[in-house]
Amino acid sequence: MLHTIFRAFQISPTQVQQLRLGHTIRGKAPTKSRTIRERIDELNYKDEIYTTRIDIGFAAERKSNSRQEQIDHIKKMKNDKQLEQLARNHQLVIDLEESKKVWLETLGPHHKKQIADHYGVFEHLYGEGFFTPHLNLEIFYDVKDLCIPVYTGNVIKPSEAIQPPVVSYKSDADSLWTLVLTSLDGHLTEHNKEYVHWLVANIPGGDVDKGDVMIDYLQPFPLKGTGYHRYAFVLYKQDNKISYELPKVLTSSLEGRTFVTRDWYKTHQEVITPAGLAFFQTSWDLSVRDFFHNILQEKEPIYEYDFPEPYIRKQEWFPLRRPFNLYMDKYRDPKEVKKEYLLWKLKNEDPFKSPEPPLKFPNAQPLPKSMPSWLKLHEKKLRLQWGRVNDV
Repeated sequence: MLHTIFRAFQISPTQVQQLRLGHTIRGKAPTKSRTIRERIDELNYKDEIYTTRIDIGFAAERKSNSRQEQIDHIKKMKNDKQLEQLARNHQLVIDLEESKKVWLETLGPHHKKQIADHYGVFEHLYGEGFFTPHLNLEIFYDVKDLCIPVYTGNVIKPSEAIQPPVVSYKSDADSLWTLVLTSLDGHLTEHNKEYVHWLVANIPGGDVDKGDVMIDYLQPFPLKGTGYHRYAFVLYKQDNKISYELPKVLTSSLEGRTFVTRDWYKTHQEVITPAGLAFFQTSWDLSVRDFFHNILQEKEPIYEYDFPEPYIRKQEWFPLRRPFNLYMDKYRDPKEVKKEYLLWKLKNEDPFKSPEPPLKFPNAQPLPKSMPSWLKLHEKKLRLQWGRVNDV
């Protein structure tokens, strides 16, 4: 029957498929066009050679019968009636140091890797490379009487990181290490490059003070208006003593500090392996201005948003459904509006009296029935502390 229709009207099956509810569909027929998934895959195509992730770190140590030991431990805890009774009475005390130790030996390294992936640390350090930080790297900034740790993405202000931190980790006495601190977002002139803020090589065991300082410590200097910057500490294990072909920088200057971690690691990947990771975020404070003016002897770069002027349509003879007070304020000088609002705020201020307490339930306070609707709305906004600038 269908072939008879095709012969009678002399139209192709493709044309019949393009007629739906009396409307002609443009483009190819649904049976011949690509699906949305195929089109998205074509737009987002990436060569597997450059996108396949490569593990460049150490493999996890295999523990015999670790799974069975965990199962036996869980069964033992569940069958302990005394622990159950303490937990029900909210009297069970947990040793936090012991729980942290267990976490670092089991899921801690994988959690750190997930957080670093979330912040794009591995992508911007090594491209397709990554590693699981099985070695726990403990870093603390000593600020007066405070001890500020570096974890995985916590916020530390530049004024708190002026001096080099205290670094500790567990290692054999005859092992050698390299510690590198780089800024992933802070290069001033070149795109996709970093500044190396600290590089100590040939560290014997866990004594960082006895290592060879190739590049002296430099404080973070995130620019004003650029948001949070990431600073990453990476600890590499050396196979033997290395003399890196880098110019020594023992001053607080930016010369010789331009760095690309991926290229540097690619050069020395046969003799070093990343093992520990810690990173923090930081944003601008006044110490950055002092750093540029007093140390670099340069003018501080500042980034600001350039907002366009707000569009205000031409005035109308009869503006319908618009409160006249707000409508007229849009065409007044903003300085006059701010002055009027400031005088209104200072009108009831008395330096010898405490301010009146705010209403506990602002929307529940009745207003006079004789008050105009526009004034009621204005009074409600004042009670809710709705700023005048939000309307204008």
